[in-house]
Amino acid sequence: MKIAVCDDDRTTREQIASLIKEHESDAEIITFEAGEDMIKSQENFAIYFLDVEMKEISGIDVAKHIREEQEKIGREKSIIIFVTGYREYMEDAFDVNAFHYLVKPVDEKKFYTVFSRALREVSVETKRKKLSVIVKHNGMQKKVLLKDIYYIESSNKKVVFHTKDGKLDTYGRMDAWESKLSDSFYRCHRGYLVNLEKITAYNADTIDVINGDSLILAQKKYSDFIKAYMRYAKTGGIVNV
Repeated sequence: MKIAVCDDDRTTREQIASLIKEHESDAEIITFEAGEDMIKSQENFAIYFLDVEMKEISGIDVAKHIREEQEKIGREKSIIIFVTGYREYMEDAFDVNAFHYLVKPVDEKKFYTVFSRALREVSVETKRKKLSVIVKHNGMQKKVLLKDIYYIESSNKKVVFHTKDGKLDTYGRMDAWESKLSDSFYRCHRGYLVNLEKITAYNADTIDVINGDSLILAQKKYSDFIKAYMRYAKTGGIVNV
């Protein structure tokens, strides 16, 4: 696991790197004194510890750059943990989907609590990437990763999988696929089963997904959808709204 620590204060930088090593001895830790250096490295990390108040470019701006790059190439979002001496900056953290924040001087007990949660989320995400289903398409059995499915659509006696690699159709019933798939999918309408991690926007009657398509959200399901989506988010699901 690759972890970045970016802080222009040497003491804090070394303290966080040391605490990470104590808790996760196999981690590959790379430290940066400035946000520009980390951006220039063009490396991707599972977890970022970013100092908010760096001199040339703030941790908030570095985080925005990270998110923009991840969105541009379709990469899963890394975990960002801010390190700050001022709590008032934390409102901006929500704009970049920050995982948590630590206040300087960093308390070891608080660090381990936050870092342990981050490690659990990385573990869950790693397992999630491997989840798949087998779809029979044109007489062939095809393995499809759940993370590659945008949504599933009912079409007469078939169901159509809309994926990052195109469409796959197979004979079957939506009810069967609804019960088969994990909690990260939601039946928003009798004709649609949407992957919650692919949602980019929603309102009372429409759900937009990351490939640009808009799906119908049944009016009677709106309240239940909100509960399901919040539950999914609270348990570590990827949120793109």
